[in-house]
Amino acid sequence: MIETRQQRFTESISEALDYQAHKDTPQLFSYTEKIAGVEEINPIAVFQYTQSFKGSRFFWTSPEDGMVLIGLGSAYQFKENKTNGDRFEHVHSEWNDLLKSVYIDNPYNQPGTGPVIMGGFSFDPEESSELWENYPSSQMTLPEYIITIDDSDAYLTCHIRFDGQVDIENCRASFTQMIETMKQHPQQGSKDPECVNQQAKSAEEWKETVRSATERIENKQMNKVVLARELRVSFTQTIPVSRVLENLLEQQKQSYIFALESGEDCFIGATPERLVKVENGELLSTCLAGTSPRGETPQEDEVLGNELLYDEKNRMEHAFVVDMIKQAIEACSDNVEVPESPVLYKLRNLQHLYTPVKGKLREGHSLLEVVRSLHPTPAMGGVPREEALSFIKEEEKADRGWYSAPIGWMDAMDNGEFAVAIRSGLIQKNEASLFAGCGIVKDSDPEKEFQETQIKFSPMLMALGGLQ
Repeated sequence: MIETRQQRFTESISEALDYQAHKDTPQLFSYTEKIAGVEEINPIAVFQYTQSFKGSRFFWTSPEDGMVLIGLGSAYQFKENKTNGDRFEHVHSEWNDLLKSVYIDNPYNQPGTGPVIMGGFSFDPEESSELWENYPSSQMTLPEYIITIDDSDAYLTCHIRFDGQVDIENCRASFTQMIETMKQHPQQGSKDPECVNQQAKSAEEWKETVRSATERIENKQMNKVVLARELRVSFTQTIPVSRVLENLLEQQKQSYIFALESGEDCFIGATPERLVKVENGELLSTCLAGTSPRGETPQEDEVLGNELLYDEKNRMEHAFVVDMIKQAIEACSDNVEVPESPVLYKLRNLQHLYTPVKGKLREGHSLLEVVRSLHPTPAMGGVPREEALSFIKEEEKADRGWYSAPIGWMDAMDNGEFAVAIRSGLIQKNEASLFAGCGIVKDSDPEKEFQETQIKFSPMLMALGGLQ
C-alpha cells in the first residue's frame, strides 16, 4: 500500500512539473489521497503533534455532518487590511485566478478536499484595534496540508509551490510523514490552567449604552441593535489550545468548533450559528435569534422553552433575522423554503429560536457573494442595518475584531460553509478576551441583557477552565 501510494504521488508531481515546463504553469501542485483507517485519526492528536505549524493552523468541525477540517501552514494567503473596495469580491476574484494556475490531482468528489481556503473576516473592515492586530479585515489561507475527515473516510491534501527547485523525494517523504502524524495517539495528562482573574470591561458603561439604544428605538431611529461586550480572563499559565478544543468538542456537541491561529494569538469558539452552507449548489442558511437559559430539570427546561417560543420580544427579534435572510437568499437562489414558525434549538447552556432557510443557488452566484449579502445579519448588527451599524461604531465599547463575523471555508468545487463567530474568544498566551452580545429592542432591560451576556460567556469559560 505504501509503495503504491508513493508511486502515485511521484507520478503525479512529475506530471505536474512536466506540464509546468511546457506551459509555464502551474504555480501550485495540489494532491489529495484517501487515507485508510479513519477510526485511528484523532483530530486533537493531530493538533497536538503539529506544533511546527503553530501560528498558521485552522480547525473546524460541523455538528450536523461530523465533518472535520484541519489546515496546517500556508501555501497561499489572501490577506487584506484595506478598508476600501469589496473584500469578499476581492478574495473570490483572487481565488478564481489562483485556481487557474493550480495542477489538481483529486479523484474524489468529496466536499472539503483538494484546494480549500480557510479563514474569515472581521466584523467591521474599518475597525482598527491593537487587541486584534494579528487579524486583518480578511484572511483566507490555502494551507500546505489539509486533513478532511467525515463519518467514514479521511483524506489528506498537500499543496506544493513551484517557485524554485522541487525535491520530489523530500516532498513525498513529508507527505508520508504527515499520514503517520494523523494516526498518532493523543497526549494525555493536560489539565486546564487555573483562572486567576475575570474582568468585565466597562460593565456599567455597557448598560448605559443599552439605555441609549432603547431610547433611539423608542424614537423610531432604529428597530433593533446588537451590542457586544468583552470579558478579559487571566490564567496561571499559557492556555493550551488543544486542551480548549478538546473541551469544546466534549461540551458543545451541537456547535461548530473552530480555531484559527495567527501569529501568537488564537481565535477560538463554539458557535451554534451557521451563516450559510453550499454543497452541490444546495444552499442552507439558518436564523438563530432569541435566547433563554436551559432549565435545571426537564420540567423547568420545558417551561423556559415555551416562554421563549411565545415571548413577544424574542419572536420580534427572531422575525427581523428571518425576513432579512429570506430576502438575501431570494436575491441569488431559486426554490427558497422558509418554515412558518421557529422551533427550539437546545444547546448545553442555552436554547434559541431557530428557523432554517433553504434554496438552490443560481448559476453565476458564489458562496462569498452570499456571505457578503448576509453579513452582518440582524442577529449580529441590527435593523435597519446601516442605522444599527452606525450606533455600534459610535457607542459600543468592545473591540469586536472577528467576533460575530464570518469564519469558514470554501473549496475549488464551489462547496463551502461559513458560521458566525459567536461564543468565542481571542487567546493570547495566558489571557483571553471573550465576547458576548444580545439584541436590544424597545422593551430591553439593561440588567436582564447584561445577565444574558453572562450566560453566553459560559461555553468559553467552561472550555478554558474558568467556570466549574
